[in-house]
Amino acid sequence: MARKSIGRNKKTHVKTSKGRTTSSNRWLKRQLNDPYVTKAQADGYRSRAAYKIAEINEKADILKPGMMVIDLGAAPGGWCQVAANIGCKVIGIDLLEIDPITDVTLFQMDFMDDDAPDILKKAMVEMGTNDGADVILSDMAPNTIGHKNTDHLRIMALVELAYHFAVEVLKEDGVFVAKVRQGGTQNELLSQMKKDFKTIKHIKPPSSRKGSSETFVIATGFKGRS
Repeated sequence: MARKSIGRNKKTHVKTSKGRTTSSNRWLKRQLNDPYVTKAQADGYRSRAAYKIAEINEKADILKPGMMVIDLGAAPGGWCQVAANIGCKVIGIDLLEIDPITDVTLFQMDFMDDDAPDILKKAMVEMGTNDGADVILSDMAPNTIGHKNTDHLRIMALVELAYHFAVEVLKEDGVFVAKVRQGGTQNELLSQMKKDFKTIKHIKPPSSRKGSSETFVIATGFKGRS
């Protein structure tokens, strides 16, 4: 008997909304009818976000076995899982607790803490990497307030923070990937990226929801520190 495509012919409806807000009902309905959520559960990934980095990697070929990868804003761990499955050495950090992942070093702390960068650098050395990271991934996002301009400024502040860390620890020809919004990276930061990296692209992976304004900047070919 032929199987129906997931989430295409039949939708799951929320039977009761008692005790839930309208926004909570919308989120639950979207989750129940999201084929990527179902696929993540079947594939053993912790969130649908795992497919975003997997799809970015398919297009940009940024992750290879043996690479040292640092994931900023790693919770719940989907990006770490993808990188580890490829054979990368992975370090993840997030303010939220992340359940252990095999062959991944995890820290529960705010990346904005003054000592966070040094802790990540020390972890790289302890994992046998003395010459820096190959890839810095940032899926960090602030709590939004619904004001477009303010939310944009908040996320770009995190992107800039991640970028400064990346240029401090990346190896030559290294890669920086970060989530941005509203059509891409701000002009000033984009100009700096073009000076520091050989190639800059913006990719919106297929698994990003259609209504989402998120896109990802991929900077490859780090030119090194002068």
